[in-house]
Amino acid sequence: MSPGAQKILEEALQLPPDELDWLVECLLIKDKSPAEAEVEAAWDSEIKRRLDEIDSGAVEMIPLEDAEMDATIRARQRG
Repeated sequence: MSPGAQKILEEALQLPPDELDWLVECLLIKDKSPAEAEVEAAWDSEIKRRLDEIDSGAVEMIPLEDAEMDATIRARQRG
């Protein structure tokens, strides 16, 4: 590994976990096609939005056992 890459790695490992996750994701996305990267970025945004809603209390979580489920899902749970 080059000294420059080693320095970048050392600095990256000092980042807060969420920033390190973002950096890793960006590095992984660079190898994907633009369409794949766009879809993945959209899902990442949606996941973050939903987690933010949960964390802020804007939405109420419903335990799985309390949620209404169709017969297929119930059967999968049992099996």
